[in-house]
Amino acid sequence: MNSRAGTLAAISAIVLWSAGNLIVRDAPMEGVQIAFWRVSLGAVSYWLFLVMSGRRLTLSQLKASAPAGAAIALELAVFFVAIKSTTVANATVIAALQPLVVIAIGIKRFGEHVTRTLIVVSAIAITGVILVVFGSSAQAIWSPRGDVLAVVAMLLFAAYFIFAKHARAAVPAFEFQTGLWVVGAVVLLPVAVFDAGGLVFPTSTQWVWLVALLLVPGTGHFVMNWAHGSVSLSLTSLLNLGTPVLSTLGAFVFLNEDLGPVQIVGVVIVIAALAIVVTRESRNSIIDRLAAEEVVDL
Repeated sequence: MNSRAGTLAAISAIVLWSAGNLIVRDAPMEGVQIAFWRVSLGAVSYWLFLVMSGRRLTLSQLKASAPAGAAIALELAVFFVAIKSTTVANATVIAALQPLVVIAIGIKRFGEHVTRTLIVVSAIAITGVILVVFGSSAQAIWSPRGDVLAVVAMLLFAAYFIFAKHARAAVPAFEFQTGLWVVGAVVLLPVAVFDAGGLVFPTSTQWVWLVALLLVPGTGHFVMNWAHGSVSLSLTSLLNLGTPVLSTLGAFVFLNEDLGPVQIVGVVIVIAALAIVVTRESRNSIIDRLAAEEVVDL
């Protein structure tokens, strides 16, 4: 059952993640280094807030968060490299295929009911995403290596979604988020050292970009992890289709990138498809709640 608050939280996360793509694109750092220092900053910040609130991260919570932490850390590193080495269009459209993986696994592993309507709307939304990203005249240089990395990142993000859904059933949102970044920092440390030939500390300017990444898309991860407790995996995965669309609109508004007619058609298709899903899921949530109340009354 999908609650209205959970659905709104998931939508907020998508908006924050979309803004994060624009930040990463312009950040004056290499992709792996951005990922490591952004995850490390998140680990320190969340752990301090957790301690200051009088709570602590238990070993069992850390273990439960570990698979998701490893998956998202590696996904960030791979995707950040991809988005800097191929076109934004290619990287985002490949990432948008993630719902196909998540929905298929969600049906089998979590026993979620996926209606025919949801499947059809997913196909329509993906078509809209393809129109958006391929309708642009991307200025970045395309590379097959970047496309392959984008595929790997998409699979890692699908794994993260599934691991997070499983972990949130046993770990509170803030503790989970803290464990997520702690594990992620440990996983990425050797990768970052190997990538740069040593541990390279960011400059003052680069720290500003890293803080922005922590506050914007980083908060998106926390909000989405909270939403996992009351929103189905299929719905959150489908809503994620809005990320490349919003990133394209953001680039048009803030980075002065062209937005052609094909892209506009794609934007309309995706937003319309997502609106249908959100409205339908919210209505079903209300109906389910009323039905439950009637059972209690009886």
